[in-house]
Amino acid sequence: MTRTHPLATAIRTLLRTLVPVSAAGMVAFGVMTALVPATAGASSRIKDIVDVEGVRENMLIGYGLVVGLNGTGDSLGNSPFTEQSLIGMLERMGVNTRGQSMKTKNVAAVMVTGTLPAFAAQGSRIDAAVSALGDAKSLLGGTLLVTPMLGADGEVYSVAQGPLAVSGFSASGQGASVTRGVPTSGRISAGAIVEREIEFSLAELPVLRLSLRNPDFTTAQRVAQAINSVFGANTARPTDPSSVVVTVPQMRRGDIVGLMTEIEQLRVTPDQAARVVIDEKSGVIVMGENVRISTVAIAQGNLTIRITETPQVSQPNPLADGQTVVTPQTDIQVDEQSNNRLAIMSNGVSLQELVESLNALGVGPRDMISILQSIKAAGALQAEIEVM
Repeated sequence: MTRTHPLATAIRTLLRTLVPVSAAGMVAFGVMTALVPATAGASSRIKDIVDVEGVRENMLIGYGLVVGLNGTGDSLGNSPFTEQSLIGMLERMGVNTRGQSMKTKNVAAVMVTGTLPAFAAQGSRIDAAVSALGDAKSLLGGTLLVTPMLGADGEVYSVAQGPLAVSGFSASGQGASVTRGVPTSGRISAGAIVEREIEFSLAELPVLRLSLRNPDFTTAQRVAQAINSVFGANTARPTDPSSVVVTVPQMRRGDIVGLMTEIEQLRVTPDQAARVVIDEKSGVIVMGENVRISTVAIAQGNLTIRITETPQVSQPNPLADGQTVVTPQTDIQVDEQSNNRLAIMSNGVSLQELVESLNALGVGPRDMISILQSIKAAGALQAEIEVM
């Protein structure tokens, strides 16, 4: 006989009190239930596979000086640009040093880079990355002076300044040195202030263009179908493998943000071409799930010759008028790996079957690269090979 615990009974009573069954509740749950089956078999959000044309970041770059280094800055004799920048900066401050010999090593010339996000407002802050330009040993403890950061059009979009956060360090003595990380680069978190905004009116666009990060005809068609199933036919149409044009419905004009929010949450299953990516430097092989092999026979074997030298000492008798000599003794072994067998792969084998068959032959990554290229040359690999 099963008995119900008093605590369980109390919890059920509390839930009935907090969540009453009503008509409004049934409608809400009905909408949620209707949306779930449409996305049950999907794998990716549209947000994760496309970019919106016009909504993009912009790269910024600047040249500046880092001061306050503990003797680890640029050598002014070897870095004339650092000396010229230091003289120019001091002149702007009212200090004339022209014709003087400066030997300070507490200053370093640096390049400052950053990324201006889309729709960044004036006065907002962004991160700045600082990298040494001369022969400075370390930027640890340095402070970046006011540095304008320019865009590709030559206009100033932000100004950076502040103390650097350097994760690496370097220490040395007369007999040894230790270096951890990269001490000649650092970062200033929220160290650049946006001074100029990039004008772009998203709310007034009558048409949105979605750009696929991995261009594909099938994926573009699936994205358009997912959008049309929610917002009506002819709302979206693919124009090429990398672009889907979305016509903003008349009732959603002025609500582009809300429209894009709904579109980004739709789910589709991206398609991909059969491709084998090979990195010969590291021996890495990556194969997509659509890779197929036609009927082919594969045999793999390497000829290994091992030569072992074992010197032997020839010692004469004590009373003999001879000399001690070393005589070489060579042992040569030849391994043709005759135990390896011929493997036959039937038509249309999957990626898992291909890997299992190659592993059964005792094939390593390096040999597998040659085998895959040979299969492709024979016309039996139904995939594209990309060598990095």
